[in-house]
Amino acid sequence: MIELPVRDPCDLCVAARDERWRIITDCDHTLTVINPWQFEVGQCCVITRRHVATLLDLSDDECAAVLAAARRVAAALVRAYRPLGLLTFQNNGVFSGQETPHFHFHVVPRQPGSDWGIGPPQLATFDGAGRARGTAHDAGGDAQRRERVRVPDEQLAGTVALIRANLSE
Repeated sequence: MIELPVRDPCDLCVAARDERWRIITDCDHTLTVINPWQFEVGQCCVITRRHVATLLDLSDDECAAVLAAARRVAAALVRAYRPLGLLTFQNNGVFSGQETPHFHFHVVPRQPGSDWGIGPPQLATFDGAGRARGTAHDAGGDAQRRERVRVPDEQLAGTVALIRANLSE
């Protein structure tokens, strides 16, 4: 059994309901929202409208909608930021790093000199990912890094506007 994180209320449901300005785009099954933790400028998540915890809980229609939304926002991020690459990932359960018990698929424009730090474990040894090859992740600086990457709502709103302006139909 996959152990799920506990977060009540669900911060993604709250954002979808009460913080509509965080929504970049939406469709019948998904919302694309700005991530309040901007490890990379423009980092966003595609979430399901329906509150489900993991990939295993998605319907076939939701699966298709998630990837279509991710592709659409990825294209907007490329137009807006001209990144070196795009990182997409999704965690299922606390032992994979899932922190919110609501399905979300990260879409991250990667830039040189990033302050990534927290993320998929494979980045710890990926050349150019912000750490020297073979260097283990030291979680000691994660709290300070999180403070650095938590940006004010006004700045997030500007990021949302830029990404929206680069969406194509």
